[in-house]
Amino acid sequence: MIKNGNPFLEKGFKNVTYQDNSMTVGGTVLKTMVLLALVGFSFIYSWLEMGSGIGKFTTILGIAVVIAFISSLVTAFIPKISPITAPIYAVSEGILLGYISKLADLKFPGIVVSAILLTLALTLATLLIYRRNPAVAGKITRGVMIATFGVFLTYLVTFVLGFFGISLPIFGSGPIGILFSVAVIVIATLNLIVDYDFILKNVSQGAPKYMEWYSAYGLMVTLVWLYIEILRLLTKLKSDD
Repeated sequence: MIKNGNPFLEKGFKNVTYQDNSMTVGGTVLKTMVLLALVGFSFIYSWLEMGSGIGKFTTILGIAVVIAFISSLVTAFIPKISPITAPIYAVSEGILLGYISKLADLKFPGIVVSAILLTLALTLATLLIYRRNPAVAGKITRGVMIATFGVFLTYLVTFVLGFFGISLPIFGSGPIGILFSVAVIVIATLNLIVDYDFILKNVSQGAPKYMEWYSAYGLMVTLVWLYIEILRLLTKLKSDD
């Protein structure tokens, strides 16, 4: 099996049976655009609703959190139904991103636009790098896998410690927190390169058509992660001013 730093992509491809009606690069790109469009529309809806007051939006936000969590798990473990669950996840994730982004923008106006532009710039840069030198993915895959696991383990430990009132400086606006955010952004960006390579290799091996949706979902997860980390870094930098 092909290894990948993105746990969502790797999980879905683990038990895939390859067949004639296979995924294509064009199909995967189209599905990715559809999911990102859904994220964008629900993002705008959430942003506008936040502008009219958080009170009546609380219920919708709570439902979105539950749906995002459930649809993410279902998509990860049952990729065959990703044509249904991936769009559902995209809509619910867009609502959450709109909420988070609006809160950040209320505190630091213009920060969201900067985060979006930086995310697009890094995405374009990784596409160009991979196109010019596809072999780079094979050289970094193992390191990206280990680093990604380390980041999510850190998130988990931080979450658990939070129940005991313990906070780590990595989420603060001090030098340690800023360096941690920069490191995570680098890891998330490298995950994009590995994702591209993983998808292309599975296309060449004839992965089934429904895996276009699953691959688009996995790529979207990485993009959302990258955007959130960039927004977090910019917030830290603004807070430190």
